[in-house]
Amino acid sequence: MRKSGEGGGCEKSMERLNIGVINQEKALRNRCFSGGVARTTQCVVTSDSCPETLNCQTHCSRKRYADANRVSAVILGGGAGAQLFPLTSTMATPAVPVGGCHRLIDIPMSNCFNSGINKIFVMTQFNSASLNRHIHRTYLGGGITFTDGSVQVLAATQMPEEPAGWFQGTADAIRKFVWVLEDYYNHNDIEHIVILSGDQLYRMNYMELVQKHVDDNADITISCAPVDESRASNYGLVKFDYTGRVLEFFEKPIGADLESMRVDTNFLSYAIGDTHKYPYIASMGVYVFKRNALLDLLKSKYTQLHDFGSEILPRAVLEHNVQAYFFTGYWEDVGTIKSFFDANLALTEQPSKFEFYDPKTPFFTAPRHLPPTQLDKCKIKDAFISDGCLLKECNIKHSVIGVCSHVGSGCELMDTLMMGADIYQTEEEASKLLLAGKVPIGIGNNTKIRNCIIDMNAKIGKNVVIANSKGIQEADHPEEGYYIRSGIVVILKNATIKDGSVI
Repeated sequence: MRKSGEGGGCEKSMERLNIGVINQEKALRNRCFSGGVARTTQCVVTSDSCPETLNCQTHCSRKRYADANRVSAVILGGGAGAQLFPLTSTMATPAVPVGGCHRLIDIPMSNCFNSGINKIFVMTQFNSASLNRHIHRTYLGGGITFTDGSVQVLAATQMPEEPAGWFQGTADAIRKFVWVLEDYYNHNDIEHIVILSGDQLYRMNYMELVQKHVDDNADITISCAPVDESRASNYGLVKFDYTGRVLEFFEKPIGADLESMRVDTNFLSYAIGDTHKYPYIASMGVYVFKRNALLDLLKSKYTQLHDFGSEILPRAVLEHNVQAYFFTGYWEDVGTIKSFFDANLALTEQPSKFEFYDPKTPFFTAPRHLPPTQLDKCKIKDAFISDGCLLKECNIKHSVIGVCSHVGSGCELMDTLMMGADIYQTEEEASKLLLAGKVPIGIGNNTKIRNCIIDMNAKIGKNVVIANSKGIQEADHPEEGYYIRSGIVVILKNATIKDGSVI
C-alpha cells in the first residue's frame, strides 16, 4: 500500500493491512447488521513495485436485495400456555390482551405488515376460539386490507396416518402442514420463510433480518439478543465466530453448560452499554429459513425431531450455514405471568422503553367503535386508560386499564393490570344488576387493589381488598375466583369477587 512521501517496509505495510483484519469486533458488527452497499477489497502485489509494496483496490458492488413478495411468515400459536396460566385457561397465549387494547398476536402480525410481508400463516392449537375470532375481526373481516397477500389460519387436526393430532413442538407444527405450505410456496414463488412466535413484545422490521439472511447466503438465520445471567437459562443460547456464523446452539442450559455459553459481547457496546451485564446471546425464537432448507430438514433429515430450539438447530449448525442477526432494540418474552405483568406495567413509565404507537409502524388491532373514556374527578398517575371506560372519583397509579373497564368511586388501584371487558355494559345495566343484588362487570365502590392482574369480564364487588398482604407466592383458589402466581394475584376471567372480600 503506497502513500506519496512515505517510506516502505514489509512490516509497516502489513501492519496497515492488518488493521481491518484483526479487529474482529468491527468485522462482526459489519457482518451481522445489514448495510446498503457491499464492499470487497482485493490486495495484489504489482510487478512494478518492490516485493514489500502492496496495492489495494476497493470495488463497490450493489448487493442483491430481498423481495418481500417472495417472503412468507409462519406465526406459531404456542402450546397449552402453562406458564401463563390461568390467563390461558380459556384462550391461547397469542390471544391474551396486552397494553390495554391489543392482543399478543397483534405484535408479529403488525410487524409483518409493517415490513411489507403479507403472506402469513397462523398455526393454532389450544383454546383457539378467541384467537381465531380476533384474527378474523382484525385481519380478515374488514380491519386490515391488502391486495396480493393472505392470512390463513391452520388449526391442529388429526390426520389418518397420525392419530395424535396435537403439535408436538414448533417444528412438528410446520411439518404437519408442510403439504399446504409447500403447495403455497411453489404457487407463489416463495424463497424465504420467517418463523415467529406469539408471546413476545418488540418492534422489528423483518425485512432487515431477511436481507442479512440473503447477504450471507444462509440456510438459516437466527435473530438474537443479548441477555443477562438471570434470564439466560430461559432461552436457547448461541456461540458464533467473527463472521456471525453460529457454531453452537444450546437450548436452556444450566450450570456448567450455561457457563460454557458465555461470549464476548463487546461488539454490541455501542447499543447495550455495559457489556459485562449481558454475557450471553439468546435466540429470540425468530428464524428465517431458505425454503428448500426448511423442507429438507422437516421432510428428509430430521423427520423424527419435533422442536427447532431443543432438537433441530443444535444439529443444523453442524451441517448448514446458520447465521446470527443481532437485534438490540426493545425485546421482551412475556411467556410467564411475572414477565407479562412487568412488561405491561413498564409501558406506563416515562419515558417508556416500548411504545405501541408509531405513526410509521403502528400496531394494529380489532376496530371496536367504542365511545371515549369518561373520567369523573379521578386522580391518575403513570397509567394507560383504554377506550370505553367509566372511571368515577378513583385513584389509579402505575396501572393499565383495558377497554370497557368500570371503576367505582373511592377505588384505589396501584400496580394493577385490568384487562377490561369484551362487552360494553352501560351505567343503566350496571344499576339494574346492583338493585338485583348482583355484581356488575368492573370494580365496585371503595375497593383497594394492588399488585394484581384482573382478567376479562371480572366482577369485583364493593369494599374489596386485594393486596396479598401475607406475601404468598403461589396459591390456587379457583373456587373463589383467583390464583396467585409469583406473588401476583390473578383474578379469573368471568370471576365474581363478593362484596367485602379480602385477598
